[in-house]
Amino acid sequence: MNAIDRLDAGDLLIKVPVVITIYFWIIKVLATTVGETGADYLIFNFDFGLGATSVAMSALLAAFLYAQVKSKTYVPWLYWVTVVLVSIVGTLITDNLTDNLGVPLETTSIAFSLAMIGTFGLWYLKERSLSIHSIFTARRELFYWAAILFTFALGTAAGDLAAESLAWGYARSGLVFGGAIAVIAIAFFAFRLNAILAFWLAYILTRPLGASFGDYLSQPVSNGGLGLGTVVTSAWFLAAILTLVAFLTFTRLDAPRLPADALQLQVDESA
Repeated sequence: MNAIDRLDAGDLLIKVPVVITIYFWIIKVLATTVGETGADYLIFNFDFGLGATSVAMSALLAAFLYAQVKSKTYVPWLYWVTVVLVSIVGTLITDNLTDNLGVPLETTSIAFSLAMIGTFGLWYLKERSLSIHSIFTARRELFYWAAILFTFALGTAAGDLAAESLAWGYARSGLVFGGAIAVIAIAFFAFRLNAILAFWLAYILTRPLGASFGDYLSQPVSNGGLGLGTVVTSAWFLAAILTLVAFLTFTRLDAPRLPADALQLQVDESA
């Protein structure tokens, strides 16, 4: 039995957003920001501490990731809750290495870069595709989420390295990463940069962009931020995420239903 036989004709094969809209990138940046401010909120406002927070959020991520992988189709709220939790856990991994173990940000940035590249390499070696339009098996989806986790951990390390160790500050770091994403967008639309490469490069860079943005909003003025605090920043961004995810759930702009012949073509091209 092939992949198309296991699904209803009216459903998408993939488990992630198939049409990458502006809403996808907005939610992604918001989710990365919540990952930064949300982790700080849980650690300091609830007095959980870094270790307890890491264990609790990792367990919660495992539960939602299991539900996401077991789901038979793309469910917007489940997918984006998983993304937010991956963002938080990715931040906590880097924080544990830096704060608890004293690993320099330069080292974690290099280590996560190598881990991410290794994940992409193994993914391509096994599946011959890194396209998000080919996520219709459990193994491909696990590669997808592993890659995302390393992009979040790397983004946290790189963002902190730029803003703090290199003394760029949160605002300047955000502008640098935002500018890099703009260059990728221009290369894609004007010079036909490979779509898969452009997607993943932009995806990686949205993490330090969101982290820098979140820190700029939440950190005290004395630290170079606007002083809004983690509570206000997290609440605003979570509300925005909920609104956009609800919109996508009802409109299906990022996952329109396709006819069976289109689904078969999708399988043939991705196999």
